[in-house]
Amino acid sequence: MEQSPTTPQAVIAAALRRERTRAGLSLTEVANRAGVAKSTLSQLESGTGNPSLETLWALCVALDMPFSRLLEPPRPIVQVIRAGEGPVLAAAESDYRATLLAAGPANTRRDFFRITAEPGHARRSEPHIPGVIEHVLLASGRALTGPIDAPVELGPGDYISYPGDAPHVFEALTPDTWAALVVEYT
Repeated sequence: MEQSPTTPQAVIAAALRRERTRAGLSLTEVANRAGVAKSTLSQLESGTGNPSLETLWALCVALDMPFSRLLEPPRPIVQVIRAGEGPVLAAAESDYRATLLAAGPANTRRDFFRITAEPGHARRSEPHIPGVIEHVLLASGRALTGPIDAPVELGPGDYISYPGDAPHVFEALTPDTWAALVVEYT
């Protein structure tokens, strides 16, 4: 019986191989579509790479897949993820981290993340797959978020939704900023 991967890198590697095979694409085709080096994709598929959040999103767009398929956490009936726990991915250019809390089951298309960020550099996101809507509920701090050309300042308890298939931004304006993010795939 085959053991399931346990480290985040192994889970991501298995998911990338599976999704690339499902799509019938070569390493070169996926790397070109995502704008990453073929060697980088090869390392990620072998479980030896250390990908940034930006690289993983680009690969998801290239493979036309929801981001959560990279991590595929188990789906117990009751699930508790304590603050500071869960699979965390960091952005390359900003102090921004996304923790996958819940992946949408097969009959739904949404993922739920906890976002933590610190002031200094905005997290600019390239467009995700077509039809994506992002929902942000700011829990603590202040942040500027939304479409890159018209972001909105949010305070604790404020909510915004915007197209995730267009460039968008999340910028912490105060220390210890965190938010709930739902990515809806329509």
